[in-house]
Amino acid sequence: MVRRKTEMKRIENKTNRQLTFSKRRNGLLKKAFELSVLCDVEVALIVFSANGKLYEFSSSRKLIGEGLNTYSQQELEEIEQEVLKSVRNVRARKNQIVKEQMEKLEEKEKSLTEEYARLYEKCGVEANQGRQNQSENISYSDMETGLFIGLPGTGSRNKL
Repeated sequence: MVRRKTEMKRIENKTNRQLTFSKRRNGLLKKAFELSVLCDVEVALIVFSANGKLYEFSSSRKLIGEGLNTYSQQELEEIEQEVLKSVRNVRARKNQIVKEQMEKLEEKEKSLTEEYARLYEKCGVEANQGRQNQSENISYSDMETGLFIGLPGTGSRNKL
C-alpha cells in the first residue's frame, strides 16, 4: 500500500490540528531520541505549541552521569551546577503545585465550614421547633411508670 503525499497546508479544524500536533510532536521527539542513540550524537529539540507551551528534548548524556571520564574538573563542576539548578527548578515547581493544592483545599474547607454552619443553623431551628411540637402532643397519663418485680407477663405484679 502506497502512502499519499500529505498536502502541506494549515489544518482548519482546531481539534484535528491539536491532535495532529500531539502525534507529530511525539514522533519528532522519538526520532530525536533514536538519532541520538543510534548515531551517538547530541541532539537538542525545542518545540512551542500554538498556545505557547514548551516541549524540549536534549540527548546530553553528561546530565545523567554517563561518560564523565573525559571531562575536566571545571567541566564537572559546571555540570554539577547545571544539575543543581535543574533540581532547584524541579523543587520550586513541585512546591508551587503543593502550595496551589493547599490553597484550593483551604478554600474548600472554608466553604464546607460555612455550609456546615448554615445547615446546622437551619436544622437546629427546625429541630427545636419539632421538639416543642412533640412535647405539646405527649400525654403523660398514657404512660405506665410503676416498678414491678418478676418476669414480664407472669401475672404476679407486686408494685413497690
